[in-house]
Amino acid sequence: MDQHQLTEEGYYGIYGRAGARMEMPGCSLCMGNQARVAAKSTVVSTSTRNFPNRLGDGANVYLASAELAAVAAVEGRLPTVDEYQRYMGEFDAMAGEIYRYMNFHEIEEYQKIASNVIPVAQEA
Repeated sequence: MDQHQLTEEGYYGIYGRAGARMEMPGCSLCMGNQARVAAKSTVVSTSTRNFPNRLGDGANVYLASAELAAVAAVEGRLPTVDEYQRYMGEFDAMAGEIYRYMNFHEIEEYQKIASNVIPVAQEA
């Protein structure tokens, strides 16, 4: 459902045009996903499964929060502390929108999809 939301908001297209690769959430990295980066690349990742050579031979992998990964994507590098704090000030101003809990049971589009996928048990 995150992909649907990002597509609706236009972010998936922006990321795609910028050349970003987004993995589906789940156990793919834990379970041996074979997607890897070029040897000796530098990577900012939100995946916790980082150990030597996990994402690529000799890759330098920096584990980041979603916020830091977003800033690094915009800057094209890891930000300085001051740059990060500036971005976080902007994030804080939009916190209600960024960190909203997605109440799927209240979102009509998701209900339409769910009603075609998961049968609802009827009370007797």
